[in-house]
Amino acid sequence: MDDKSTTDAALKVNRWPKGTIAAGHRHTIGLRSDGTVAAVGDNKLGQCHVSDWRNIVAVAAGNVHMATNTGNSHTVGLQSDGTVVAVGWNKHGQCDVNDWCDIVAVSAGWRRTVGLKSDGTAVAAGRNHEGQCEVTDWRDIAAVSAGDWHTVGLRSDGTVVAVGNNRYGQCNVNGWHEMAAVAAGYLHTVGLKSDGTTAAVGLNRHDECDVSDWSGIVVIAAGSYHTIGLKSDGTVVAAGKNEHGQCNVSGWHDIVAVAAGCAHTLGLRSDGTMVAVGSNEYGQCDVGGWRGVGLGDIGEACD
Repeated sequence: MDDKSTTDAALKVNRWPKGTIAAGHRHTIGLRSDGTVAAVGDNKLGQCHVSDWRNIVAVAAGNVHMATNTGNSHTVGLQSDGTVVAVGWNKHGQCDVNDWCDIVAVSAGWRRTVGLKSDGTAVAAGRNHEGQCEVTDWRDIAAVSAGDWHTVGLRSDGTVVAVGNNRYGQCNVNGWHEMAAVAAGYLHTVGLKSDGTTAAVGLNRHDECDVSDWSGIVVIAAGSYHTIGLKSDGTVVAAGKNEHGQCNVSGWHDIVAVAAGCAHTLGLRSDGTMVAVGSNEYGQCDVGGWRGVGLGDIGEACD
């Protein structure tokens, strides 16, 4: 692909605001262009109770690694006025975000919610046993990503900071530079470099960190044990555990956004339709009837 084609493809992807789709542990969230939200999947704790949300500009869904089969999860919505709403599991206060303001991006991890403020600082709510909420001293942050037990921040200068559990080296990102995006999974962290290549640190038991040969990547996503990369030509690559088929994305095309849940993967096409692969035990992949995600009305939602 020549430079102009690559640039055009990247512009097409960037036309979709970040947070248009989100994959949680066992549920899926889609943002409509009118600021309302749809959800399918496990709703045991009300994590799909988003039908009354309005003026939403981004969504995030809490994930839980495969070893935890509780299904406990939550959903976060960023409103156009910079405030935040959340529903679902709140045992650790991860949904106590009603007093947040001036937020420009949100990320949801297991038992935790992280917000990026307009001044480049970050806030967090939820469990902090491993220090994963200790982000109040961060400055000049351009993006945040919440994994299960660690939190990653991308600075505007392309360097990266991380806090929380570092048992497998998933927070060893101090040497990273020229990064354009970051994604935190269960026990691994992925970084997208400005040249379209990728790096990863942390647990690599299922080859989820084997991404060093990827190129032409414009978006990354990290699930529990798998990693997803969206290429500039609209195709998708995957690495990691594929027990439920969550890495079966090689046939996808014309994709403009991706999201990785615990054991399922979502893709948004440029026409506003969606594709999904992986575990569908709770209907979290039942998005084939959705239309106009990020563009117009979505057909069906759980409430």
